[in-house]
Amino acid sequence: MYTDKKNILQLVALLEAYGITKVVLCPGSRNAPIVHTLSTHPNFSCYSMTDERSAGYFAIGLTLNGGRPAAICCTSGTALLNLHPAVAEAYYQNIPLVVISADRPASWIGQMDGQTLPQPGVFQSLVKKSVNLPEINSEEDEWYCNRLINEALLETNHHGKGPVHINIPISEPLFQFTEDSLPQVRVITRYQGLNVYDRDYNDLIDRLNKYNKRMVIVGQMNLIYLFEKKHTKLLYRHFAWLTEHIGNQTTPGIPVKNFDAALYAMPEEKIDQMTPELLITYGGHVVSKRLKKFLRQHPPKEHWHVSPDGEVIDLYGSLTTIIEMDPFEFLEKIAGFLDNRTPGYPLVWENYCKIIPEPNFAYSEMSAIGALIKSLPESCALHLANSSVVRYAQLYAVPSTIEVCCNRGTSGIEGSLSTAVGYAACSDKLNFVAIGDLSFFYDMNALWSNNLRPNLRILLLNNGGGEIFHTLPGLDMSGTSHKFITAIHKTSAKGWAEERGFLYLYAENDEQLTEAMKVFTLPEAMDRPVLMEVFTNKNKDARILKDYYYQLKQK
Repeated sequence: MYTDKKNILQLVALLEAYGITKVVLCPGSRNAPIVHTLSTHPNFSCYSMTDERSAGYFAIGLTLNGGRPAAICCTSGTALLNLHPAVAEAYYQNIPLVVISADRPASWIGQMDGQTLPQPGVFQSLVKKSVNLPEINSEEDEWYCNRLINEALLETNHHGKGPVHINIPISEPLFQFTEDSLPQVRVITRYQGLNVYDRDYNDLIDRLNKYNKRMVIVGQMNLIYLFEKKHTKLLYRHFAWLTEHIGNQTTPGIPVKNFDAALYAMPEEKIDQMTPELLITYGGHVVSKRLKKFLRQHPPKEHWHVSPDGEVIDLYGSLTTIIEMDPFEFLEKIAGFLDNRTPGYPLVWENYCKIIPEPNFAYSEMSAIGALIKSLPESCALHLANSSVVRYAQLYAVPSTIEVCCNRGTSGIEGSLSTAVGYAACSDKLNFVAIGDLSFFYDMNALWSNNLRPNLRILLLNNGGGEIFHTLPGLDMSGTSHKFITAIHKTSAKGWAEERGFLYLYAENDEQLTEAMKVFTLPEAMDRPVLMEVFTNKNKDARILKDYYYQLKQK
């Protein structure tokens, strides 16, 4: 029988799955659940060592004899510190050693409890990876624990070999051995390119071809990539391609971009038909919360993430494979291996999303964004600020000739304007910035610069506060806290814009918006930058947006 501690069960099951079956066990009480589970399992070869200083080097010897990682397990406190010399040796000799330390719960560290010291990260730069496992009390805890263990074990052989440290807080009672088997666990694999000598990737192609419902999601990419024609048709017809404006031109064909609204309107009976069996992702961040929620609640059988750095990115909670290579090289490499059948799944997504109409809002922040996008010159750069703006823009089709930029690395409101001003300073295009009032006034010193050029045009959406907060489900905006949450204000940018040499335009209704937009989006160069301030009512904006989503549900 094994321990009832779920984080330990995850660890032992993954050690077995990774073939790490030689384990040095040091004595102690806090690590007793780990020791008991490992020593009871028939597939592990366990070695008892009392002195941790010697035990660490013994484990190095086990690893050197055969080349596969060995593990060493110790109890909490100074026992772990005694492994430091061996860990240093393993690091500088590139030996894939797995150090497993039992620990007390974090709440008791530094409280004069016995055998306690800050154990997470104790080896600092002498290990390739250090993780601190959660105690598992929910499904999310279990996913997180599984991911951390996979990350650590994968790192023993990633860009060179070396030691890793897995720290396990364990609460009492310690000695409940009630589980008769290990759980089924997710194992994440990594392919470092598709031609690495120690990895046969034929099984990857076989797995790819066995799935009928295949989806590719492309996150933020600040570039344009033109696929060769011989690859475009092969790739495009085999996958449902989903991306947002910030993905720019990085798909082999025309992707589905209005999926966020489509997901909102999707009836329950259609969910199974739309859920992918295989998900492939590349690029950076994805804005849509609905897409994340949809795939977390309806996970694919496999999720492959393709990236040059090979990092573990498990955004949808179902990652199974990491492919460490340039995503475009990967796609072009697999194109010739795809089977000849044409799956119907891509058309299911395309046809469903075609019936979702582009919105026609009454005068509001949303209609101003739509008016801008529909009036943009053929080739320009569009900078989207975070929060509402980047989401509203997704409701409209942006021409493929327009480059879209947005600070989605951390998705904060600060710096959107400064980034756009910096980009425009060395750009030969017109640069349009769509930004909300809080983002603008937070970053208004971006205009306190000698680097402003006439190619800069700023659309400032001013509704006197953070409108997006009015649309958050579950947040009651009738109480006294709303003025603090939404940062209510009565500020205009007119004086600042004119002082900084901008042509200032404004709109307070549909007619004024139409007239001002004609000047604002003129394709000809002007002699100075332009700022157009659009004033709306945040309560009315929120009602209009909610009505739009209500109507979507009725279709």
